[in-house]
Amino acid sequence: MPELVPPSSQYKHSFIEAVREAQASGSGLGDTLKWDVAEMEADFDRVLTELRRYEPGNELPDGFVHSEALWLVDGETYLGRASLRHTLNASLREFGGHIGYEMRPSARRQGHGKTILRLTLGRARELGLDRVMISCDTDNPGSRGVIEGNGGVLEGEFTLDYHPRAIRRYWIRL
Repeated sequence: MPELVPPSSQYKHSFIEAVREAQASGSGLGDTLKWDVAEMEADFDRVLTELRRYEPGNELPDGFVHSEALWLVDGETYLGRASLRHTLNASLREFGGHIGYEMRPSARRQGHGKTILRLTLGRARELGLDRVMISCDTDNPGSRGVIEGNGGVLEGEFTLDYHPRAIRRYWIRL
């Protein structure tokens, strides 16, 4: 049964495998973060430190909000990740929202997206949030289904000067 956990060295090999998958497919994890697999293998603690850099208690660079990284795992297998932002600033209110998530390529289209969002919404509830904003590209029907399947109510569709595709913004009441 998949569960949401903080990033941990327990999942090092599976996470690195997922990064290789994403880099090979040209989508998601490896593409977005430009991870260097050799560096990750040599110093995974640095990866974990980087993933925890915005947690409460850490000093934030200008323009950032406190957030936590969460991993969806099944046994020892890393399936995907979520970022839960504890507040919104102007930039996140426009694009991104409280929650971002992605699944490793081999875990897509298996219902794990709905699971990771449902569990992340539970964590947001624990933090005392009463509603969260989440966005996706208009041409991403999978993410749209995940958000709507978790109670997302469409605010609207928007075009942003700095993003190549139109986006949909949703709110989910907790």
